[in-house]
This record gives sequence, C-alpha cells and structure tokens, in this order.
Amino acid sequence: MKNKLHYTFFLAFLVTFGLIVLHYLPEIKFGGKSLRKVDLLSDIRSEVSDSDTISVDTLPPLPVVKPAFVDSCKAGIECIEDYSDSTSHGMSHFYQSLASVKELKRPVRIAYFGDSFIEGDILTADLRNMLQKEFGGSGVGYVPVTSKFPGFRPTVRHSFAGWTSHNVTDTIGFIRNRQDISNNYFNASQGAYISLEGTGKYASNLESCTSSSLYYLTSDSLHVTAQLNGAAGQDFRLKGDSTLQCVTVKGNIKSVKWNIRNASSDAIFYAATMDSDHGIILDNFSTRGSSGQQLSGIPGSILRKYNRLRKYDLIVIQYGLNVVFEGGIDYTYYKDGMKSVISHLKNCFPETSILIVSIGDRETKDENGNLRTMPAVKGLIRSQRMLAAETGVAFWNMFNAMGGDGSMSEMVNAKPAMANYDYTHINFRGGKHIASLLFDALMYGKEQYEKRKAYEAE
Repeated sequence: MKNKLHYTFFLAFLVTFGLIVLHYLPEIKFGGKSLRKVDLLSDIRSEVSDSDTISVDTLPPLPVVKPAFVDSCKAGIECIEDYSDSTSHGMSHFYQSLASVKELKRPVRIAYFGDSFIEGDILTADLRNMLQKEFGGSGVGYVPVTSKFPGFRPTVRHSFAGWTSHNVTDTIGFIRNRQDISNNYFNASQGAYISLEGTGKYASNLESCTSSSLYYLTSDSLHVTAQLNGAAGQDFRLKGDSTLQCVTVKGNIKSVKWNIRNASSDAIFYAATMDSDHGIILDNFSTRGSSGQQLSGIPGSILRKYNRLRKYDLIVIQYGLNVVFEGGIDYTYYKDGMKSVISHLKNCFPETSILIVSIGDRETKDENGNLRTMPAVKGLIRSQRMLAAETGVAFWNMFNAMGGDGSMSEMVNAKPAMANYDYTHINFRGGKHIASLLFDALMYGKEQYEKRKAYEAE
C-alpha cells in the first residue's frame, strides 16, 4: 500500500498559513459589531498594557483624595482635648469668636466657674489680663453685690452697705429659685448701695471701663441712681418684670456707685459690672466649698435670660478640691452627677463652648511623713476626662500642665512661693503661672482651629 502520511503535514501547513493570513485581514463588521480578530498566537503572546494601546489623555482623571487635617500638640503645651459632638459645645465657637472679635458688636465673654482655687480672682485675674492684652477689652466684669472678703480681691475696689446676702452655701434660708448665675441673691434695705472702683494695682486694663450694669429681678417698679466718677447721679425709674433685667450706664468709667432709692420688699439684686463694649470680658464665679453640682440648681429661666442679656462664648468649669479625698479611686458617682450640670448648661447656653478644667496637684503625707501627690487626684482626673468625653465638651488637664506628680510641692518651695503650705491652694503668683499655661493652650488651640478651617477651605 502507498504511504500518504505526508498529506497530513501538508494539510496542517495550509491551515496554519490560512490562519496567519486571516490575522492580517482588515476589521470585518457584521450586524454593526466587529468580528473578533483571528490571532493564532493569542495564547502565548505577551499581554499588551493599556498604556501601550490607549492614550492617557482619553482616560478619566483619578480622584484626588485629600487627607484629613491632623491636629498636633506642640512640645511644652498641655493641649486642650476637644470631645465635641453634633451639639457643638467644644471649643470651635469660642475660637471663632476670638477670630472675629474686632467685627463683633459686643465683647467676647467668658464665665469661669470654680471653687476656692480661684477665689478672690486668683488665676482668673491673670487669664483675663492676658486675653485683654491680646484681644482688647477692659474691666473686671461681673461682681456680686456683696462679698465676705471684699478686700481680698485686688482687681476691683468693692464697697457696699444695706444688703441682706444669700448664698447657696447657706445652711438655712436660701431659696434656690431666686439665685443668679453666681449662686447668690441679695435684698436691699433703705439706702443700700454697691460701689465699684477700677484699680491699676493688678493690671492697667482694670483702671477704667466703658459700661456698667446693675442686674436685678423685681415684679414692681424700681428707682435707682448711678453715680459715675463721683458726679451727680443718673436717675432710673424702672418698670417691673417677671424675668431678669439689667440697667446700663456708659462713659469713661473709673468708678460707679449704684444707689437703691426705692424698691419693693420682694426685689432681688444680683451684681454690678465693670465692662467694655469690645474685646474680652471674663467673669469670676467662685464658690468656696463647692463641688460644682450646685450649678444644676440655678433656674433655667434665669440662665437663659443671661444668655440673652450677657451672652457667654466660653464657660469654664473647674472643680475638684472639695470632691477628692484620701483613698478615693472611683469617682463615677461624681461624673454622673456632673452630667446633669453639663446638660443644664448646654440647654441654657446652646451655642456656648464648654471647657472642663481638671483638678491640679494636691499633696498629702504618706505613712512615713513624706509629701506625695494624693493618689485619689488621678482617679478624679480620669472621671473628669470621661465626663468631657461623654458629654461632648472640651477638657484641659491642669495637673499635667502644672508638671504632674510633686508639682504642688515645687510651687510651695519656689522663691518666692507660688502656693500655700496646705499643698492644695495656689496664691496669686501661682495663679499667674497657671493662667499663662492655660492661655498658651487656648492660643494654640485657636491657631490649630484656624489652620484646620483654612485647610478645609482649600
């Protein structure tokens, strides 16, 4: 038989040659669709990258992902921790107010609440002075009608007569729904007066002011006069109202004396002020022996009226000396109690920034008689930070800013001393030191806020 095996190889050659020729044929369309190109070597041919076959200019641009702004904390500063939530009670409102202080038609106001640590304007006097030097403003702010220690406060000359005083710390006779923002109220007898005089003893921006107001609550008519700089009194005959009111005088005020000429027996008086019409006003609200929980007892109607008559941009809450105790570790009960205080303030001041300042260092002696930081201090600070986080406000760790463990001893032993020998309270020199630390934290926080706003606007 004749061998025909070579025909198989010849047929394979023809098929291969035909497929190669088909590869070079022009594009063929059928029914509007292009037929797939014959490519005998497609299984072994290397992949052709898109960049070799498609023009880069024809591709859509990749989306630019902008990284989030990252806040930093500069070395040497104990930064403010902001836990603000959707209710915006962190520091943003205050920083924005500082940034626009020259455009505002009112001063930027701070309400600084605390215990005996800030009594007599300790710490707050220097913080006020630093802020007023930076942003303008003058005057000592809100001064309750009477004081148990009027000569202790070096930032204003304060005199008064003819008053019956009521304070939240009174054991009997205090009616809670009559109190003002400073936890006080006062009744006037015939000839009662309150006198405030500026002084340059502590800071030059306290020598004079441009505005003074008298805050009161009465349902009946009221007759008062205001004497500016010892001149003849300006006469005010005022109508009664069911809510908080104030009467204001303006001028170049170095001293002001408010005289109560005629008032009903149920008239309640609260404070007189020395303010400016621009810049910074810082009001000191110190209550000796307080834990801060008394603030929830101030009537909401009173606080909401303050928000209209005397709008605050920042509320500072600094307590702890009367809460911490030897052996205390868990202060959850205190944190939970203060939640109602923060909620009350947020409801009454819906746009105001709120800053919780922790307790500072406090020292006691151990069993060997050696001074050391009371261990309970750190437990309280932990609860104060948790309070800020759980209520969506800001927090500043004063203990760390002071230097942490043993810092109160260092302040007591400084030359000259910056704290008292109870290893608990600072003096005015210590107040100036801590005020500078808080001022730096506020200014750095404002700087970071403005950088973040500019970055987000790009």
